[in-house]
Amino acid sequence: MTDRTTAARGDTRKAGFDRRLVPPMMLGSVLNPINSTIVAVALVPIGAAFGAPPSQTAWLVSALYLATALGQPIVGRLIDIFGPRRLFLLSTSLVGVAGVVGTLAPDLGVLIAARVLLGFGTCAGYPAAMALLRSEAERTGQDSPAGVLTALAVANQTIAVIGPLLGGLLIGLGGWRSTFALNIPLAAVAVALGMLRLPKQPTMDAAARSRPAATIDLPGMGLFAAMLISLLLFLMNLHAGSWYLLVITIAAGAAFTVRELRAGTPFIDLRVLGGNIPLLATYGRALVAYVVSYAFLYGFTQWTEEGYGLSPLHAGLVQIPMFLVGIAVSVTVGRRNGVLGKLLFGAVGQIAACVLMLTLTADSPVWMLVALAVVFGVPQGSNSLALQNSVYFQADPERIGSSAGLLRTFAYLGSMIASSATAASFGRHASTSGMHHLAWIMLGAGVLYLLVSVFDRSLRRLSADPAEATGKA
Repeated sequence: MTDRTTAARGDTRKAGFDRRLVPPMMLGSVLNPINSTIVAVALVPIGAAFGAPPSQTAWLVSALYLATALGQPIVGRLIDIFGPRRLFLLSTSLVGVAGVVGTLAPDLGVLIAARVLLGFGTCAGYPAAMALLRSEAERTGQDSPAGVLTALAVANQTIAVIGPLLGGLLIGLGGWRSTFALNIPLAAVAVALGMLRLPKQPTMDAAARSRPAATIDLPGMGLFAAMLISLLLFLMNLHAGSWYLLVITIAAGAAFTVRELRAGTPFIDLRVLGGNIPLLATYGRALVAYVVSYAFLYGFTQWTEEGYGLSPLHAGLVQIPMFLVGIAVSVTVGRRNGVLGKLLFGAVGQIAACVLMLTLTADSPVWMLVALAVVFGVPQGSNSLALQNSVYFQADPERIGSSAGLLRTFAYLGSMIASSATAASFGRHASTSGMHHLAWIMLGAGVLYLLVSVFDRSLRRLSADPAEATGKA
C-alpha cells in the first residue's frame, strides 16, 4: 500500500479525504463498465459487417470478461504490494493501445483481440480506487466518507446504463468503429490524471525493493489463471464436447488450493478467505446479480434490435429511464445505513423486471419497453452500491485491492454465464421466444439472489453498526 508522508500531501489536507484523488479514481473505475456496455448495441452492426451470427459476436463480450476476470484480482494483489500509481498508469495506457487496434481491426478475430487488450487494460481502475479509499482512511484516521463510496458506485452503474445510449449515438455518427476509438482519448485523460494526482511511491533502497517482489506468488497466480480460464471457456461452450475443460478446472483448482495453503505469502489467502463467510456470501451474490444484469443488458438489447426492430440508437434511447432511475436509487439508498435493505430492494426489483420481461412480444407498445427499463433501474442503482460497500467493510484491509478485484471476478463469472445463456437462448436470431427463455433463466437467478440475501445473518450485524454501514468514522 502506498505510504504517503504528511509533507508529500500537505498538513492542510491531513484531516480529510484528499478530493484530488476523486477524478482519476472515477475515470479509471468506469473504463471497464463503459467498454462492457457500449458494445451491447454494436453487436448487431459488427455482425452485419463481418457476416457473423450472435453466437460468434458473443465472443466480443466474453473476451473482455475473460481477460478482466483473470486480471482484476492479480492486478489488485500487485496494487496491494506496490501501490496503485504504477499499475494504474500501465493499465490505462493499454486501453489506448486497444482502442487503436479495435478501430483499425480488419476482421472479427482482431476485434476480439482488441477486446482482450481492453479487458487487461481496464483491470487496475477499480482495485486502485478501493486501495486509495483504504489508504486515505489510514492516513486520516477516519473511514472514507460515504459520499465517496456512493459516488464510486454511482459512476460505475451510471456508465453501465448509459453505455448503450452512448454506443448508439457513436454508431449513428461514425459507425461501430467509433465505439473502439472512444478509448483513445479516454486513456489519454486517465494517464494524465494518474500522473498528476496519484501519489508516488516513496524512494526505497535495494533491500526494501526486494521484499515486495518476494511476496508475489507467481505459481499461485499461474494456477489461478489456468483454473479461471478453463472455467470461463467451459461456461462459454456449454455442451458435451467441452467436458475436458471442466476436468482441467477441477485439477487446476485442486493444485491452486494446495499451493495457496502452503505458500508463505499466498496470492489469495484461502485460510483467511475461507474463514470470512460474509465476504464469500457477498461474492456469491455478485455472481447471481450480474447474471441478471448482463443478460438484460445484452439479451434484451439484442432483442429490441432484431426481434422488435429498433435501430441501435433507439435501442439505447429505450434504456434512458433505467439510467435516470438507477442514479436516483443510488443517491437515495446511499444515504441510508446498512446494506441489507439495499440488497432486498434490488432483489425485488430484479424479480419484478424479469416477470415483466416475460410479458413482452414483438407487438408490445414501446411504452412497455420503457416501463421495463424503469423497473430495471432499481436493481441497477441498489445492488452495485450494496455489494461494493459490503466488500469494503468485510475484506482484510491489507488485501483490499485483491478483494475488490475478486468482487469483479465473480461479477464477470456472472456475465459469462449471462453471455452463454444469451447465446444459447437466441442461437442465430434474437427472437421473442429466445428472449422469454432468457427471462426465465434471469428469474431463477433473481430468486436465488433474494434467498442468499434473506438468510445471511451477517448482513444484519453489519447493518446494526451505523459507522460501518455509512462509511463514517
